[in-house]
Amino acid sequence: MAITASQVKELRELSGAGMMDCKKALSNTDGDMDKAVEWLRENGLAKAVKKAGRIAAEGIVAVDVDADGKKASIVEVNSETDFVAKNEKFQAYVAEVAAQAKASGAADINAFLAEPWAADTSMTVDDKLKAMVAVIGENMNIRRFDKITTDGLIVSYIHAGGKIGVLVEAATDSSSDGVKECLKNVAMQVAALNPKYLSSDDVDEEYKAHEKEILLSQAKNDPKNAGKPDEIIEKMITGRLNKELKEVCLLEQEYVKAENKETVKAYVQSTAKAEGCQIDIKKFIRFETGEGIEKKEEDFAAEVAAQMGM
Repeated sequence: MAITASQVKELRELSGAGMMDCKKALSNTDGDMDKAVEWLRENGLAKAVKKAGRIAAEGIVAVDVDADGKKASIVEVNSETDFVAKNEKFQAYVAEVAAQAKASGAADINAFLAEPWAADTSMTVDDKLKAMVAVIGENMNIRRFDKITTDGLIVSYIHAGGKIGVLVEAATDSSSDGVKECLKNVAMQVAALNPKYLSSDDVDEEYKAHEKEILLSQAKNDPKNAGKPDEIIEKMITGRLNKELKEVCLLEQEYVKAENKETVKAYVQSTAKAEGCQIDIKKFIRFETGEGIEKKEEDFAAEVAAQMGM
């Protein structure tokens, strides 16, 4: 019998399985909706719905960088447990997601999920995700992605097996080993110290004014500053604000591997001089697995007690 689009839509909503899987299930069961759901369950394709409510806060960050360093992507794909995050099948899938993201023209995650899956265009990225949920046996989520395309050079760094991923873009006329090493070191700096801005020039005036108000209030409430002239207090808080900005702005941070307390900007400039080329850091992207996700705290004692009716 002919399977209609409305039947496929209904089964997809019931099961959470991919469109092509739903069509196949209906074809194999002569359009019987109940039997089609059972067919999907028997084939491990209807598990995604039950798992969709579980919190996926583990997982990994992966990057995909072209060999010439001109184009790169970074993605975060979440799983429920760290055990799955270390699974080779899961890691291979995340690498495919990163490759898909690098070639994608999507502007946001919803558009990305709706794209045809590059390795099998009969399904979407979302369909492939649901199929992987069924295979892996845990809820999974493609949380975010980003891309960089440049005339300069992009270098990546992955920390702790994918807990943190970083891309660094530089305007440069060289791709020498020395330049690549410099950018790798900058990426490691980003991973370790988590700067919020590239430089103080990128910090908006509203942020500066807000921080200055807080510092001013702190200074006025400090008994040690009682009786000090306003201009002295002004200089104090300006100095404190500049120190704070150095901590959150990459190029003004103290370079962690330096022995002479030089800044990241000074380190990059010295490398550019040594390599006889231009190196200007233009952008960085840092993803940390699970950042900002509220993780569910499991109380196993309470769970066991509940199950035993205690």
